Parts: sequence; C-alpha cells; structure tokens
Amino acid sequence: QVQLVESGGGLVQAGGSLRLSCAASGIIFSINAMGWYRQAPGKQRELVATITRGGSANYADSVKGRFTISRDNARKMVYLQMNNLKPEDTADYYCNADVQKYRWDPGTMYWGQGTQVTVSS
Repeated sequence: QVQLVESGGGLVQAGGSLRLSCAASGIIFSINAMGWYRQAPGKQRELVATITRGGSANYADSVKGRFTISRDNARKMVYLQMNNLKPEDTADYYCNADVQKYRWDPGTMYWGQGTQVTVSS
C-alpha cells in the first residue's frame, strides 16, 4: 500500500543542476529516515544521501558540497537538489523511506521505481 514515486530526472550537461523529488503515498502513519541511492551501469547501488525526520542529513563523500537533501514531512516528500553535476553522477536514482504504516508497526524500507539521471560532458 506504500508507494514512492520519483520524478525530476533527465539529461543535463556537466555543471548543470537537477532537482529530484520523491512523493510517498498510501497507508502511512509516519516516515522515519528517507534517502536517495543511485546505481550506475555495472556498479552496485550506493548511498547518496540520507535525512532523518528531524532534518539531519548525511552525504556520500562524492556528492558532499554539491547535493542537498531535504524533506517536507507534511507533504511526505523528499528532495535531492543536485548542483554542479558531473558525468560520474550518471545513474538511476532511487528514493528510499523507512515507513511505519501503523502506530504499532515497526518501520519497513520502501523503494521507488527510480528515475534516470544522465550527465553529459
């Protein structure tokens, strides 16, 4: 019943910017941590950024200073502002959320379908 839908991916020139959005919907009591992951062709999925419900963020070293993760708890959304994009940022980007569906439930990880980001040189 929980769905995460990413949007905002596309093709951009190196040095450009993109803003990814992820909307959570369905039966949701609360959302704890949220994050963005990416997977480039031939590589393992890697953590890009995470953010707690209170707004504390962590970033992979490769994106630190260039990417900013944020969230809107009321709208059940998480965003990833990507600036100064590099070709090595090319990947499928996935939204992740630790969702508590009911008050008595533990959190469960959910994933979006992914959105493609391609950075050309």
